[in-house]
Amino acid sequence: MEYAIEVRNLTKRYKDFTLDDISFALPSGTVMGLIGENGAGKSTLINSILGIADCDSQLVSMLGLDMKTHGKKIKEDIAVIFNDSHYDINLTPKIIGHILSKVYKNWDAALFSGYLEKFGLPQKKKIKKMSTGMRVKLEFAAALSHHPKLLILDEATSGLDPVFRDEILDILREFTEDEGYAILMSSHITSDLDKIADYIAYLHEGKIQFIKTYDEIRTDYGIITCGQELFDALSRDDIVSYKKEPYSYQVLIKNRGKVRQIFQDIEIANASVEDIMLFCVKGEKVK
Repeated sequence: MEYAIEVRNLTKRYKDFTLDDISFALPSGTVMGLIGENGAGKSTLINSILGIADCDSQLVSMLGLDMKTHGKKIKEDIAVIFNDSHYDINLTPKIIGHILSKVYKNWDAALFSGYLEKFGLPQKKKIKKMSTGMRVKLEFAAALSHHPKLLILDEATSGLDPVFRDEILDILREFTEDEGYAILMSSHITSDLDKIADYIAYLHEGKIQFIKTYDEIRTDYGIITCGQELFDALSRDDIVSYKKEPYSYQVLIKNRGKVRQIFQDIEIANASVEDIMLFCVKGEKVK
């Protein structure tokens, strides 16, 4: 299997926070959603992968090349989008296009102009006069116009309205139809990941709690609302976490098929990505 990103044993230490021994691989042709509460380490992980933040690691590889030795070549084929423009606020899209044409060998001026028109961005309007949403749209237009093979998005859709976010998700789906392309997408808007992600990586307090395919999450996880008797009868190995309500329990389970075989008449609701994150952060672990 070919990987767009491979990370082994990455650690980044701050005075009050540690990104602890992170390892994962993103297969080419797929989308990985990176989730976690604020302060979990998502941006730190992305900055460490990109070399923006110094870190210790056994390997950081993108598109089959080691980031330490082939960083310049890798950056020709990747695009990174944050939740606001990183360009000088006095620049215009037209000037940015001219600058980027000197930076990227594969810069496509016609494609960039097409995205500007599609996104309703005036060529000569300065960034400082643009809304947050317009600035993020400009980021997407610029990122996609040098034909990258890997997109890394750090909360990139958070400043967009629901209609445009849906339009962007359609563009991202089309992007990964090429099996050589991939996306790593950090987002707290988990409904976006429900629509596009092939894999979900859950980061909590600097550690990866799990990496699962989206299909595994939909198939294996579920939520049971039950009383004390059923709660006591559930195998502790099948309970991820639970919430105690005044007269019942809300229980996040894994091994849904196994639980269904044992308790055939109980209702097991689907668990979304957001449900799983909330249960893991706010739920209680069984003892």
